[in-house]
Amino acid sequence: MRFSMSGRPQVLALSIRFAVSCVAVPLALCAISTPSYALSEIQREDLPSPATPPADSSNATPGSAVPMPETPGTKPSDNSQPADTDKSQPEAPAGSGGVASPRVDPDAPQPGVVYDLSKLPEPVRRMQGLIVDACKSGDIEKLRPLIGKGDQMTQLSLGDIDGDPIIFLKGLSGDGDGQEILAILEEVLSAGYVHVDTGTPQELYVWPYFFAQSLDKLDPRQRVELFKLVTASDYDDMKQFGAYIFYRVGITPSGQWLFFVAGD
Repeated sequence: MRFSMSGRPQVLALSIRFAVSCVAVPLALCAISTPSYALSEIQREDLPSPATPPADSSNATPGSAVPMPETPGTKPSDNSQPADTDKSQPEAPAGSGGVASPRVDPDAPQPGVVYDLSKLPEPVRRMQGLIVDACKSGDIEKLRPLIGKGDQMTQLSLGDIDGDPIIFLKGLSGDGDGQEILAILEEVLSAGYVHVDTGTPQELYVWPYFFAQSLDKLDPRQRVELFKLVTASDYDDMKQFGAYIFYRVGITPSGQWLFFVAGD
């Protein structure tokens, strides 16, 4: 059998190329992968080891701990200064009626009783006159503008009142139309008055003067004046209580009609 030699060189050349390529590919892969692996090893060795927090925070170096942020919606605490609770507001005298409570100190000298209205400050004298004129008219509605409204309204009860103040006063009056309560109010303002708490935020002109008098120290003439307002039985009850607790009127030095109340 005869073989052609003309194709041998080509086959041999192809075989050599294939063998070279088989060797070259692994070498190339090794050349590529080896530097990348070495670089990753260098980077890993250069990185600092992660810090491990101490198990007991009390042993940590002062100032090394980072403060945690406040929870959203909470107010930051401030313990540098204590809360100031002193508002320096004047306190009302003790008693359920506040400034309308009787001011009786049995151990103190009895306050001076005044009948002369000309000695009143002009705003007080004017308000006293307007109230008396309204009482004499017999129309209780004439008290409405003097009583006022809102925070400046005259105190008509030791407790809260609901609704219209004139309707409330009519309810206090035995006749239902308010004439009896007008008569009482006029009689109260016809008595002597006292000037109490002079120079303080509670300074007042109060009718009748029994508001600040010890009842067991009244002389016969003063008891007659008292019986124009209350009965002998009421007087005995008040002595046991220790103070006059029938109707009284208070007007501030600026002329505000502060209260017209009864009770303790």
